[in-house]
Amino acid sequence: MNPLIDFPSTAHEALAFNSIKPEHFLPALEHWIQVSKERQAAIVANSERPTFDNTVAALEFSSLELNKVSSCFFNLNSAETNDAIQEIAREFSPKLTAFSSETLLNEPLFLRIQSVYESGQAPDSTEAKRLLNETYESFVRNGAALVGEDRERLTALNEELSTLSLTFGEHVLAETKAFQYHTALLEDLQGLPEDVIESASQLGQQQGKEGYLLGLDMPTYMAVMKYADRTELRAHFYRAYGSRAAKENENNNEHVIKELVNKRMERAQLLGFDSHAQLTLSKRMAKTPGTVLNFLDHLLEVAKPAAALDIKSVADFAAAQGAELPLQSWDFSYWSEKLKMERLSLDDQALKPYFKLENVLEGAFTVAGRLFGLRFVHHATLPVYHEDVDAYEVFDADGNFLSLFYADFFPRAGKRAGAWMTSYQSMYTKEGTEVRPHISIVCNFTKPTASKPSLLTFNEVTTLFHEFGHALHGMMARGTYPSLTGTSVYWDFVELPSQIMENWCYQPEALALFAKHYDTGALLPTAYIDKIKESQTFLEGYMTLRQLNFGYLDMSWHDRKEVFHGDVASHEKAATEHTSLFPEVAGTLSSTAFSHIFQGGYSAGYYSYKWAEVLDADAFERFEEEGLFNPQVAADFAIVLQSGGTVAPDELYRNFRGRDPEVDALLKRAGISA
Repeated sequence: MNPLIDFPSTAHEALAFNSIKPEHFLPALEHWIQVSKERQAAIVANSERPTFDNTVAALEFSSLELNKVSSCFFNLNSAETNDAIQEIAREFSPKLTAFSSETLLNEPLFLRIQSVYESGQAPDSTEAKRLLNETYESFVRNGAALVGEDRERLTALNEELSTLSLTFGEHVLAETKAFQYHTALLEDLQGLPEDVIESASQLGQQQGKEGYLLGLDMPTYMAVMKYADRTELRAHFYRAYGSRAAKENENNNEHVIKELVNKRMERAQLLGFDSHAQLTLSKRMAKTPGTVLNFLDHLLEVAKPAAALDIKSVADFAAAQGAELPLQSWDFSYWSEKLKMERLSLDDQALKPYFKLENVLEGAFTVAGRLFGLRFVHHATLPVYHEDVDAYEVFDADGNFLSLFYADFFPRAGKRAGAWMTSYQSMYTKEGTEVRPHISIVCNFTKPTASKPSLLTFNEVTTLFHEFGHALHGMMARGTYPSLTGTSVYWDFVELPSQIMENWCYQPEALALFAKHYDTGALLPTAYIDKIKESQTFLEGYMTLRQLNFGYLDMSWHDRKEVFHGDVASHEKAATEHTSLFPEVAGTLSSTAFSHIFQGGYSAGYYSYKWAEVLDADAFERFEEEGLFNPQVAADFAIVLQSGGTVAPDELYRNFRGRDPEVDALLKRAGISA
């Protein structure tokens, strides 16, 4: 039996991860593609006049099983991949892309959709009207109006782009996994936290090496950059991390980048747009590349002088401690951490005992309970894809089942770096039955050791709350059509729910719920809480400029109107020189491992992190003004979370705030107002 074709009976129709094997994916993909094609053929063959129900809604529900299988595959390829899955991906992704292209270029199907769109017979509900508009525009934006060779070329481009994105990600993962730093000497690791050293010792033992072994996973990398006393060690790790997929080997991504940006541009121009950015932004709140660049420029005007002051303050402090100037890229995190300790008396290592992972997660659950009435119950017998994953049932204030929630927190081989939220099943309502979502958050926190539980840095605490905010957006979804529910919103709106949740990490009332010493149970001292709030503005000019750097780099690649023949390193340098504050480090590049824009969904969209910060700072001001757990404010924000893409984001925001967002709220919070 193939558990991705004949889905086993499980609680809440959860995927039977314990039965799924790599060899199940391709047969399941081919089966459900065929079923979806047959359903589309039935829509086209319907002799009745095209209507919203028999055409647009029928198409919306025609690939539910296919979407479930593909979500499972791509999620496992990120969180629990192996050689077999990566090999399958090279066939799986192009097949799925080909089916998507075939659907969007199905002329008889499009003509029926167009007939409904142009009939003047608007559907009854606002949600249905939005689905009709989004479906019609999606077909047009994906080439339904193209003919002949242009249509064939678009199909080929879609398949090529899918393969290139997969290749990009595989190269970054391979480079990350290939790195190991081995030393037999404890003094080489001077300054590193005890738990990092203990993990390095355990990893060395597991691989039969004397001493200590460090990888390039994010927790280890950040610990080295912040705490390693040896400049040589920090420089070694910085160069290794910054040169991923930029070295002259089989994992080099420079050619992949050139192919990606050129093919994305060609695709956009086939569809009648000047650039990939123009195509992408036409379905974003920002609307145009000019709006994005003006937004970045506005923030740059304030952030650059503030960042220069931040750099100077860290450099002056470092020089007073005997450091050589100018500071190098690998020096800044180290010395800024020491400055933070002196200025704020805020030491990440002193805070970590108060942020036991289980307590922080329970704190997120409690915040969601007090705001939205949610309750989380651990489900010990639900199948999971790795022993580190925990599954929960989520219930609403009335005791109704709301969602499945998977939590996957620790790094391992075959799991990509970073943190993300994802969905295994979207929420939808069909024939009167409401199908609830299956949501997951994936992070890379330090694993428990023999002597200590997993203890989080404060930055990791905010990361967990960030991804949990995305999860709430998915779990609380209400609606009829899966393509409009949950996080199916414009990309420059999708970060609002995640980034607003980070604010609770800085509030004494919320911290009191979970910031307890893992050993003694003592609450986080008030003095630390005051310093945490003060830390919100610490080096915020520098952090803002760093985000702007990535935003400008993204736009430089994707607002291109001519074929790129140049050198990746030279292009990156030119695109970011006005936002770079450290000497260039030979052999390092951001672009070659910039997975957000070359593998994920953030191409021409990285600006949305700062855009959403404006939204979240402005929106959270209402909580600050009316109460952190004010029932009416929470109920109004719950509508934002529940609505997903069923309502235009501008309208959703104005309904919650009573006006459009104001940039000044972000600058005020960051402490960098002009």
